[in-house]
Amino acid sequence: QVQLVESGGGLVQAGGSLRLSCAASGRTFSRYAMGWFRQAPGKEREFVATISWSGVSTYYADPVKGRFTISRDNAKKMVYLQMNSLSPEDTAVYYCAAPETTTQTMGVSPAAYDYWGQGTQVTVSS
Repeated sequence: QVQLVESGGGLVQAGGSLRLSCAASGRTFSRYAMGWFRQAPGKEREFVATISWSGVSTYYADPVKGRFTISRDNAKKMVYLQMNSLSPEDTAVYYCAAPETTTQTMGVSPAAYDYWGQGTQVTVSS
């Protein structure tokens, strides 16, 4: 079983920055890709970013490309999402996600992930 706990959300003005953290426990963290998703009120959960097990490869959704950076620290079992130049359109609950198997690498669909955190709210005011 895998446990994921997000933190770092909050209220920020447009143009500001936030850094989200995801703490993982329950298995060998370094062997698995990880992902970040978000869900705004009334909308489906959408892909934000994903990172390979080694941290060498990353992939971003177009709306956040160039503004968000995903990273990981395998020794600490942590995944991060640095968010810069935030806009009100980024307002959502942000979720950290992990797949069941090591063969699932850098998926962009929620269906590719089996474990989810409780989410952390990010609100960007205009």
